[in-house]
Order: sequence, then C-alpha cells, then structure tokens
Amino acid sequence: MTKPSLTLYLAAPRGFCAGVDRAIKIVEMALSKWGAPVYVRHEIVHNRFVVDDLRAKGAVFVEELDDCPDDRPVIFSAHGVPKSVPAEAARRQMLYVDATCPLVSKVHIEAERHHENGLQIVMIGHAGHPETAGTMGQLPPGEVLLVETPEDVAQIEVRDPARLAYVTQTTLSVDDTAEVVAALQARFPAITGPHKEDICYATTNRQAAVKAMARRAEAMLVVGAPNSSNSRRLVEVGARAGCAYAQLVQRADDIDWRALQGIASIGITAGASAPEVLVNEVIDAFRARYDVTVEVIETARENVEFKVPRVLRVPDIPDA
Repeated sequence: MTKPSLTLYLAAPRGFCAGVDRAIKIVEMALSKWGAPVYVRHEIVHNRFVVDDLRAKGAVFVEELDDCPDDRPVIFSAHGVPKSVPAEAARRQMLYVDATCPLVSKVHIEAERHHENGLQIVMIGHAGHPETAGTMGQLPPGEVLLVETPEDVAQIEVRDPARLAYVTQTTLSVDDTAEVVAALQARFPAITGPHKEDICYATTNRQAAVKAMARRAEAMLVVGAPNSSNSRRLVEVGARAGCAYAQLVQRADDIDWRALQGIASIGITAGASAPEVLVNEVIDAFRARYDVTVEVIETARENVEFKVPRVLRVPDIPDA
C-alpha cells in the first residue's frame, strides 16, 4: 500500500540548551569522579528520559536535602535552589555541586543587587516552579512578590511604588511576559527592569522558530515533559501563532494518530530539556506511516556553551 505523503517541518533551534547540557554533564562527571550513588536534589532537568538514563547510571533523585546522606555528593538542579539549601549542605559538611544554569544565576544576582539597593522585587513567574522558588529564596520573605498575569499586577501590595524592580523566570512565553511587564510599568512607572532580558536565549529562539513554523504547518508536536515550563510554552506559542493543532508529547508512543488523520504537514520541535534522540524517535514513527519529506525551518543558530564547575574538571584545578 502506498503511504500518504507528509511534510515534516523541523524547527531549528530545538532541544537541549547550554544550561541543560551543562547540568547533565555535571551529573555524569560526578558519577565518573566519585562513583555511584550521587544524589540530585530535584530532577536535574525536566525530562523523564534524561532522568531515567542518569538514574540507571547511579544518580539518585530526591526532593529535599533531608533525603540525602551526609557522606555522598549531592547536585543541585539546573533550575536553581533557595539560599537555604547550600547553606544547609555546608552546615552538614556535605560535598555539593551547583548545576544551576548560569542564566538563572544571573537572575539571582540581579535580585540580590536590587535588594542591596533597597528595592523590593516583583518576580514574573509560575507559582510552584522550582526556578521561581529558587529565585524567591535568594532573598528574605516578603522581599519578592510573585505575579503571573496582568491581573495579578493589579492585586499586589508593594512597600513603596517608587522603590521596585522586576525579574522574570527564564522559561516564560516572551509575548505573555511582555504583557505583564507592560502592566507593571503602567502601574509602577518607576519600576526598574533587568539590564538584559531575563528570558533566556534558548527560550526566545525556540519560540521564534515555532512562530515561523506555525504559519506553514497544519499541526505541531512539541517533544517535552508536562512539567517542563519551556516545553509547555512552545505548545501555547504554536497555538497562538495560528497552528490549529498543537500538542505536547513525551515520546513517539504519545502521538494521537487519529487526531492527525488527513493532515499533510506537521511541525516538530523540542523543549530545551528534551534530547534529540526523542525527536528522531518521533520522526521515525512518522516515516513508518507516511512518505515523509523533512524541511528544516531555521530562525537562529546557537553556539553557546557553559563551563562545568572546576571541581569536576579533569585534572582538577585547585580553587584560587
């Protein structure tokens, strides 16, 4: 039987960002250096495939530091942690490695500098997300107010409208965040913004690629985990950009083939914590059912790389 024709539009860039790649390398290098088990507080990145692969190599994933023994290394996830976590690890004399994405650490530093200058912080982010908890945990309670929507901006009570600054989670929708920032600036004209955009380059680039792809694809699949903020935002961006069907899938097995019947073009992208092997798995699943033509839609090229901590480099370089 002749297979139906299908055009697959493949977004570029897609998949792993530099922060995710660095965090995974940190766990792998820690296992190589110190052997198993190595403990990881929270999922190192939000992807089950990645977490399961590292678990098979000897990583033990826990939610809190209380679940870690004192005599084994512990790694903090790429999302960042409140200051209280490394402080407690140091108190217990634990060996720990911080895998926080440098772009998340940049937001932490910004918040601290604003606080030192006497400003109260408004954070644009998602309640309950580990990155939000980590950023808010850099400062004392009450010093960071969380908003998610323009409606939230109207409800917050600030200490001094003339002494405010805002920061954002790095994985938000660029368009949604712009709306919240506009609401903040309208209500608090003196509010100070970041020197450089807090939403990371990878989030911005992947959303731009999705917007370009959505204009051509009848349907779109985003490879990523349901607890991955940047992956979920890609689905939303695709739908808002005009793609009639945009769905999140973790693996090829999650594809709803009935929903795609009769469609001649499909866009595929992947969140910043989804490995390319899962994208290839999805493409192979389409090849098994369709006569596939692949067309890459490239909107940017990335060459960002973050160094791993010195304690994990081989040979070790003593701290200055």
